[in-house]
Amino acid sequence: MSVGPFQILIIALVILVLFGRGRISAVMGDVGKGVQSFRKGLGDDETPAASPGYVDAPGHDATAVTDGPVGSRPASDGRAG
Repeated sequence: MSVGPFQILIIALVILVLFGRGRISAVMGDVGKGVQSFRKGLGDDETPAASPGYVDAPGHDATAVTDGPVGSRPASDGRAG
């Protein structure tokens, strides 16, 4: 048994009666926003952002920049402590 256009129309009407036009519209709007956000996220991943507080020199591993003596950890406000 195949599903024809008449059966699809009946299913659509039942869904419309159960949920109402406003709720279906809101759900579809949220789905559209999610798709746009997903596509934007894919586009942002192509250019990696530089991490603040790290030096990226060619041929070297990224190392933390500190103002204090070797082995000290920076404080949460960014100053060496």
